[in-house]
Amino acid sequence: MANRLARETSPYLLQHAENPVDWWPWSAEAFEEARRRDVPVLLSVGYSSCHWCHVMAHESFEDAATAAYLNEHFVSVKVDREERPDVDAVYMEAVQAATGQGGWPMTVFLTPDAEPFYFGTYYPPAPRQGMPSFRQVLAGVQQAWTERRGEVTDVAGKIVRDLAGREISYGDAQVPGEEELAAALLGLTREYDARRGGFGGAPKFPPSMVLEFLLRHHARTGAEGALQMAADTCERMARGGIYDQLGGGFARYSVDREWVVPHFEKMLYDNALLGRVYAHLWRSTGSDLARRVALETADFLVRELRTAEGGFASALDADSDDGTGKHVEGAYYVWTPEQVRAVLGEADAELATQYFGITEEGTFEHGASVLQLPQHEGVFDAERVRSVRERLLAARTQRPAPGRDDKVVAAWNGLAIAALAETGAYFDRPDLVEAAVAAADLLVRLHLDDQGRLTRTSRDGRAGGNAGVLEDYADVAEGFLALASVTGEGVWLDFAGLLLDHVLTRFRDADGSLYDTAVDAERLIRRPQDPTDNAAPSGWTAAAGALLTYAAHTGSGPHREAAEHALGVVKALGPRVPRFVGWGLAVGEAYLDGPREVAVVGDGELRRAALLGTAPGMVVAFGEEGSEEFPLLAGRGLVGGEAAAYVCRGFVCEAPTTDVGRLREAVQ
Repeated sequence: MANRLARETSPYLLQHAENPVDWWPWSAEAFEEARRRDVPVLLSVGYSSCHWCHVMAHESFEDAATAAYLNEHFVSVKVDREERPDVDAVYMEAVQAATGQGGWPMTVFLTPDAEPFYFGTYYPPAPRQGMPSFRQVLAGVQQAWTERRGEVTDVAGKIVRDLAGREISYGDAQVPGEEELAAALLGLTREYDARRGGFGGAPKFPPSMVLEFLLRHHARTGAEGALQMAADTCERMARGGIYDQLGGGFARYSVDREWVVPHFEKMLYDNALLGRVYAHLWRSTGSDLARRVALETADFLVRELRTAEGGFASALDADSDDGTGKHVEGAYYVWTPEQVRAVLGEADAELATQYFGITEEGTFEHGASVLQLPQHEGVFDAERVRSVRERLLAARTQRPAPGRDDKVVAAWNGLAIAALAETGAYFDRPDLVEAAVAAADLLVRLHLDDQGRLTRTSRDGRAGGNAGVLEDYADVAEGFLALASVTGEGVWLDFAGLLLDHVLTRFRDADGSLYDTAVDAERLIRRPQDPTDNAAPSGWTAAAGALLTYAAHTGSGPHREAAEHALGVVKALGPRVPRFVGWGLAVGEAYLDGPREVAVVGDGELRRAALLGTAPGMVVAFGEEGSEEFPLLAGRGLVGGEAAAYVCRGFVCEAPTTDVGRLREAVQ
């Protein structure tokens, strides 16, 4: 037997290609083999920047004796959750239903019919803190399979029936109104951490989509409390250890409530969403901090995550070599006072330790500190601080870098395209817009077939074998729509329309409910369907937003009606669990505002004023007189020979204006 992962495109699967475990990728052949041998399937799900996935791999999957037991008694299937979010979602739902919790690595035992019957996450190599060892679990499952088969299949059948009963139908519900969005704001206010920013306790995740809702709610209603929560949270995060004070970019989450110690992995989706939020915060307030963080985060994306083909890699690992050959979490990012002195000398080291909150006892492990920007009474010499930062960054680049998961995920690249396009437009950085265009070109060239169907991932210029899911179609459409407004190139609107046609025909039920997989996708034990926003927008709410934007651009009734049906989930969930439907609430704000449609004929200041408008979900089309790039430009010309802007909202249009000040008022 031989490990079958060597030909896969996933870096996570490739990390296991040399294991003594006889791994199979997720495939019909793996389950046929389990049927032929009459053994259960071990399903192991993780991702390349997952710390405990690496630990379990080292302890168990690299161990010859454990591998020999697995190979004799199981068919072992390894899945990258980022390549197959559908497989991950279906079995994670089963794990959470059975155990009340979930996470990665996810360890599930299945019948040869792919029905789950025993669940867990990380298992240690020896019993620990009430947890059985992995070998004990394997022996127990194997014994149950051979001696109590009827009991095992009964359990599996019941789990599958229970999952099948969890279908969601919000498609016939009404769109959220003022009442629901106000109730959501009130719910967020109750959970808000007024002293530290953010919501809830530890671990604390950056609430990017909730922040987008708060900014849009303020723009539409003038609610100062919403803006204050957004601005204060953004400042606390940007001053904390969750933000990389030297290289820019955000870590996945903070292990504490104060944003001090991060879980150091950096994900593409977090940085795309947060970079866009900080750009929007600057657009609303003019904050220098928001401008700096938006640009630093965009520069981080391009510098550290951009691939040779022009797409964006998925993640940077939390762990890296600490210089002794041992992989340690955070080793690349943390500093001891001695390390700072070695780089800067005594005088500048004293400034750096004050400025970045480096202490003798350390804020992390082994006397090391995570760099922060504490509030200071005094004033620091800006030029000296710049020099210190540059020298520390240069020294850090000499350390062994964290590993990079360089697969290109369509959905997350869509989010990055939107963030880079808008950040580039706001701050006159054409290089960022060009980076967004290059990533969009890659998606069209490599991920999109001639019927407009998306492949979820690629790596090194080679498309993976997994079909795109709803979030891929929706987030890529979102990116293309943002690119259309920024570049004035209508082809991106056309591509978005192509993707959204698939949403309407392949991902939607008769009642308007949405599913995460297409109707013609591989059949799993249940068709996954999750409308809640977690680390990134759910496919459901992302689709609602893209459909609404496309309808505003084109006047398409079917797309607007589909968006309205999809927003029923926000009416149902927004007042109850606002933290977990943040993007849906943001789309709800756009719906209540119109969204506004702006056409600018002729270039110049009017175009920039339109792009900087804060009206939620507003769409912008621009071009020369007679241009046919966008439907919104049809029949609209210069006014008195001057560039003119046309603003419409709710099927009513204002008189065209040539005055920049009047346009600014119309788009706020």
